[in-house]
Amino acid sequence: MKYKEIASICSQECIAPDVYSMWIKTENIAREATAGQFVSLYVKDASKLLPRPISICEICDDKIRVVYRVAGAGTKEISSYIQGNKIELLGPLGNGFSLRKKSTMLIAGGIGVPPMVELSKRLKENGTEQIFSVIGYRDGNLFLKKELEKYSTVFVATEDGSAGTKGNVMNAIQEHKLMAEVIYSCGPKPMLRAVKEFGIENGIETQISMEERMACGIGACLGCVCQSTKIDEHSHVHNKRVCKDGPVFDAREVEL
Repeated sequence: MKYKEIASICSQECIAPDVYSMWIKTENIAREATAGQFVSLYVKDASKLLPRPISICEICDDKIRVVYRVAGAGTKEISSYIQGNKIELLGPLGNGFSLRKKSTMLIAGGIGVPPMVELSKRLKENGTEQIFSVIGYRDGNLFLKKELEKYSTVFVATEDGSAGTKGNVMNAIQEHKLMAEVIYSCGPKPMLRAVKEFGIENGIETQISMEERMACGIGACLGCVCQSTKIDEHSHVHNKRVCKDGPVFDAREVEL
């Protein structure tokens, strides 16, 4: 069940250049949400009708945490909100990750890192004994690394070589000879494409969370479709709605 409500902001801080962390008190959404889902945040500027979809980073009692990068006027406005301000939101939206107790590898890049925090926590609570997190950044601003270390063994890749493996997440996987029975991944499409190929080559179940520009966030407008390997029951073509059918897919379901 999803809820549209006006909630209170508990806190907000900048945790890396243009990256913000916000805790929101919302009992209904916190109760219903699971790892991999997202919320749509509405801004106060009436000229901006469409909400901003942001993945859920953490869920704690009656609060959720969102971690996002300022990418335009909407997220710039949201980044100015402070403790005690009100924010309108809709959620939880989309489909989350399916938990497995097998050895797992979480692979994420950039702003794809946030949903891995709640996922790693839930995997640990679910009894998964071996959890690797392979996270990629542009530079040494390793936001959320400490949170992931609570639940998993973390390996880092940076494009500039300032921390961990120099290069991308696949370079880190190769360097440390990492392998698992299940892969969970979120990040930019080129990274997801490489992760999908790695999973297929090694016969690994691979769940990916796709990043797409969204409008309605509930599957009505067809503005965030991606190409699928099978015909979609809703549109009757080779499309999937990322907001409604995803954002989490079996990697074999979608073309990247």
